[in-house]
Amino acid sequence: MCPAQVPVNNEPVPPNYFDQQIAGSYREKWPELHRPEVIDPTVSFLAGLAAGGPALEFGIGTGRIAIPLSQRGVRVHGIDLSPDMIAQLRAEPGSAAVGATTGDFATTRVDGMFRLVYLIRNTIANLTTQDAQVDCFRNAAAHLADGGFFVIELYIPELRRLPPGETVHAFTITPTHMAFEEYDVATQIAYSHHYWVTDGQLQMFSAPFRYAWPSELDLMARLAGLTLHERWADWTRAPFTGESRSHVSVWQKAGS
Repeated sequence: MCPAQVPVNNEPVPPNYFDQQIAGSYREKWPELHRPEVIDPTVSFLAGLAAGGPALEFGIGTGRIAIPLSQRGVRVHGIDLSPDMIAQLRAEPGSAAVGATTGDFATTRVDGMFRLVYLIRNTIANLTTQDAQVDCFRNAAAHLADGGFFVIELYIPELRRLPPGETVHAFTITPTHMAFEEYDVATQIAYSHHYWVTDGQLQMFSAPFRYAWPSELDLMARLAGLTLHERWADWTRAPFTGESRSHVSVWQKAGS
């Protein structure tokens, strides 16, 4: 595992790591993300914030959350860099009710104003520079109606779990899937390496992700004119503490 093999992107548009191979097998590769006990609390949380208004998803992917959210009566549109992921979204039952635009969610604008903009499952980390992440917050704020909410779900970097001198943390070990996070603290980049065994064949996926602490995200929000509304450890609203391994943060745009 070598970070040099997965360069960090400094171009205006990030590279698309989520190609047809990943899009077509997303459910099979990450089955735990599609379980009702994962999806239901996420959708309930978001539907409550939307309060009947429209929602915009940054990184809509295959519609794992957008489709059930639309089935709760929320009008959902999404932006995704990967045309393959959007093509897979279109193949999913119920997707006809969901709008989708291909583009970089840090800068792509769509028509309309939204009660809710959300970005889940660590997707903010797909933007591998601080400037791009700041642009993402500004783009969210530009799409929000007054009083609207921007929601991010993001993991807490596992740096405390690294022995001195080590840079790699194993976060998934099963008979068919092994995954490792390789940290470069000088650049604040975590290189995620996945290995799957499917029908006796080894499949690999690696990509860089920029991790950010909650306090850094709060500052990005302030730069975009948003203020912290609430923060939880997960979608069930478990308290966020120093031991939490992820967070769901909600920022609000000031009302008129």
